Amino acid sequence: MDSFIYTGLPARVVFGAGTTARLGAEADALGMTRPLVLTTPPQAADGEALAALLDGRAAGVFSGAAMHTPVSVTDAAMAVFERSGADGLIAIGGGSTIGLAKAIALRTDAPQIAVPTTYAGSEMTPIIGQTEDGVKTTRKTLKVLPETVIYDVDHTLSLPPVMSLTSGMNAVAHAVEALYAENANPVLSLMAEDGIAALVRALPAIAAGPDDRAARRDALYGAWLCAVCLGSGGVALHHKLCHVLGGSFDLPHAETHTVVLPHALAYNAPAVAPAMERLARATGSADPAGALYDLARAGGAPTALKDLGMPEDGIDKAVEITFKNPYWNPRPLERDAIRAIIRAAWQGNRPVC
Repeated sequence: MDSFIYTGLPARVVFGAGTTARLGAEADALGMTRPLVLTTPPQAADGEALAALLDGRAAGVFSGAAMHTPVSVTDAAMAVFERSGADGLIAIGGGSTIGLAKAIALRTDAPQIAVPTTYAGSEMTPIIGQTEDGVKTTRKTLKVLPETVIYDVDHTLSLPPVMSLTSGMNAVAHAVEALYAENANPVLSLMAEDGIAALVRALPAIAAGPDDRAARRDALYGAWLCAVCLGSGGVALHHKLCHVLGGSFDLPHAETHTVVLPHALAYNAPAVAPAMERLARATGSADPAGALYDLARAGGAPTALKDLGMPEDGIDKAVEITFKNPYWNPRPLERDAIRAIIRAAWQGNRPVC
């Protein structure tokens, strides 16, 4: 076995059904006396419900979280945080809300509790992405890692099937790249394969029956493992492309990951044979990139960037931004080949390894 380095991240996980009932106790354990609850506008009622569980201790509810964590939204939330005298953060939602909590924690070092309602995985990572003037930048620091994560299967039951699929594909992307990231290691590879397998098994079952609790449990478990892979592992071409596309064209996060993943994987496949063996087992297919594309298509998820609102003349712009500050990648980036996979993703073609 080759030498490797594995870093475990200091996060407490509470997993199961009905686990939100522990919110007050978990807030006490972190010394929160006036936590501010964060949500997106559609989940404002969920935020109010969480605030009610805190028996009058909540500093309030800020329901303005938005995709890609715009700095302007963080500024508005910071004003509420400071005015209310809050000393902690409770985020209920997906990557948008958890990203906002991270942005506030970065500025204040306030403790965080994350209550995910999707499979996005931001809650298990020390990574924060923020968008300003149409440019999304990321950084990695333990200051933004939530101290406690409450995974409650009950919160995922109302997630619509197509949203479940795109959110799950977003999670799968974290684990796929952990298999061949620069700091890949055998511990994360075990988690990645198990997480991908759980999601690939669960997502079609959720599409057939959104209230299938066993499938929802498997999906949330898989998403947790995939998120650990993202937090402790690394990223490559796929995540670089998604950050470029999301930040430059304001494309929806999970849907962009769903479209791009099969194409980025197909690009890297010739250079990552051991990872492809694990992915073949996890997906049950000798063509993992094609299998992931087929999974998305069969579930009614978008498979073309043009359907997400990206203009065709944005392809060259995306290529240029990608090459300005490229991530590490197992296969060297070739400009014409990268342009070709972005075009294939824009058109919605099935990838070819």
